[in-house]
Amino acid sequence: MPHRIAVIALIGSFFSTVTLAQSNAPVPVLPDNIRWVSPPNVAGLQAAWILGAEQKPGPYIIRVKLAAGARIPPHAHPDDRNSTVLAGTIYVGFGETFDETKLVAIPAGALFVAPANVPHYVWARDVDAIYQEAGVGPTGTSFIKR
Repeated sequence: MPHRIAVIALIGSFFSTVTLAQSNAPVPVLPDNIRWVSPPNVAGLQAAWILGAEQKPGPYIIRVKLAAGARIPPHAHPDDRNSTVLAGTIYVGFGETFDETKLVAIPAGALFVAPANVPHYVWARDVDAIYQEAGVGPTGTSFIKR
């Protein structure tokens, strides 16, 4: 009898572990399932929310594609943004005016931080580029009016 109880307990433990493992499995965001949008005010830009959303509290990830030559004019965000370049090279500058002499090249694999409320601008000068921004929302983008 004790042997039978041990076997039943072992089987029960196995199935609860399998069930637990299945419910804790990662849910990938696959490239083919990413929904890209193009804002009307910035030519050559596409963006997609990978995690979270602009107005939701909590962590978020947004991925940005810039066509070669595309520029994002000076703008700021209410939160710190950590940006990792995934492909190509982007050029980033800080300030309220787009100034090519202040641009810094950020190549694929590199990361830069845009501090909260600090105006900055981005240019995919020579090639198509993809970068990914992470932060904690809610967030937003305010373009600097000149």
